[in-house]
Amino acid sequence: MAKDLSPRLLAIVDALPLRRGMRVLEIGCGPGAMAREIAGRIGDGHVLAIDRSAKAIAQAQAASQAEIGSGRLSLRQVAAEDFELEAGEMPYDIAVAVRVGALDGRHPEAGRRAKRRVAAALTPQGQLLIDGGDPLRRLLLDD
Repeated sequence: MAKDLSPRLLAIVDALPLRRGMRVLEIGCGPGAMAREIAGRIGDGHVLAIDRSAKAIAQAQAASQAEIGSGRLSLRQVAAEDFELEAGEMPYDIAVAVRVGALDGRHPEAGRRAKRRVAAALTPQGQLLIDGGDPLRRLLLDD
């Protein structure tokens, strides 16, 4: 299953506090390799993978038919700073972002908006994890 992942992304997935049945939001999914790996580790849970790029979402959709068909993965084209739960959509247990400029400090204003949007989409115990730690770091959502 991890054959699509680079060693760096595999280390990030390995570091996530995943458990069966959880809901995971992946921000900036690109072609979806990490989302597919996560979906394979959470049993009957669900991964929503988002990306601002229509091309990335199309690539992820083409490569993720089995996971989408099983209901373990869905995709949405949206920027992190514009993300909102849809009507009836349950909140997520964790969110993860790798090389997302709105969350890694490259775009501070977009980052403030994205953190508010992500916080609103997480359960009360939910957390946002980004790359740049060892290999992940937790972003505080209340600032």
